[in-house]
Amino acid sequence: MDEIPRNGERYESWTSAEEKASAKAAELATLPPGEDMWVFGYGSLLWRPGFDFIDSRPARLHGYHRQFCVYSHYYRGTEARPGLVLGLDRGGACLGRVFRVPADRAASVLGYLWDREMIYRVYVPKTLTAESDGRRLSCRTFVADRKHVQYAGRVSLEKTAEMIGRASGKAGANAEYLHSLVEHLQELGLRDGRLRALDRLVREGEAAA
Repeated sequence: MDEIPRNGERYESWTSAEEKASAKAAELATLPPGEDMWVFGYGSLLWRPGFDFIDSRPARLHGYHRQFCVYSHYYRGTEARPGLVLGLDRGGACLGRVFRVPADRAASVLGYLWDREMIYRVYVPKTLTAESDGRRLSCRTFVADRKHVQYAGRVSLEKTAEMIGRASGKAGANAEYLHSLVEHLQELGLRDGRLRALDRLVREGEAAA
C-alpha cells in the first residue's frame, strides 16, 4: 500500500514545541510585504475557510491532485483501524478555488492556516501557481508530505473504500467526511470523477451492511 520515499527515512511529528514555533515563524517570514495573498483550497477549505477574504473564484492547480492519501489515526480513525483523509499529492491536476486575502491580513491568515494544517506535520506548506480566468496566480497551499509516517501512498479505489467505510474517530465516521466532501464539491460545481466513484462504492457498502 505504502510508497516509501527514496530520499530519507520516515518520521512522525514535531520533536519539540520550539521546533514547531520556529518552522511557523520561518513560513510567515516568506510573505512579501504589502502584497495580497492568494490561498488555494481543495478540501474542507472550500466551504469552511475560517478566514475573511475579498475575492474567491474557481481555479486549477497543475502538478498535484486531490487524493485520500493521509492516514487518520484520531479524527476519522484509530491506530487499530485508520481512516483516510485528503491531501494534495504529486501528479495530475486539481480543481479547487482560490481565495484572495488583503495584505494587512495575510500574516494572520497564513498563521491560522499553518496552525490548522500542521498539527501533525503531515503536510508541507507550498507556494504554487494556479490558473483562474486566464490568470496565473501564486497561491499558498499545503501538500501531503511523502516522508511522513501518515502518508498512505497509492491506495486502490477498492481498498480506499474499504478503509473509509469501516473507520471512525473523534470527529465521526470517515464515510461522513467523504459524503460531505462530494456533496460540497457538487454544490460548488467542481467535478471529481474518482471521488464520485469512491463515494458510490462506500454507499454500496453501507447499503449492503
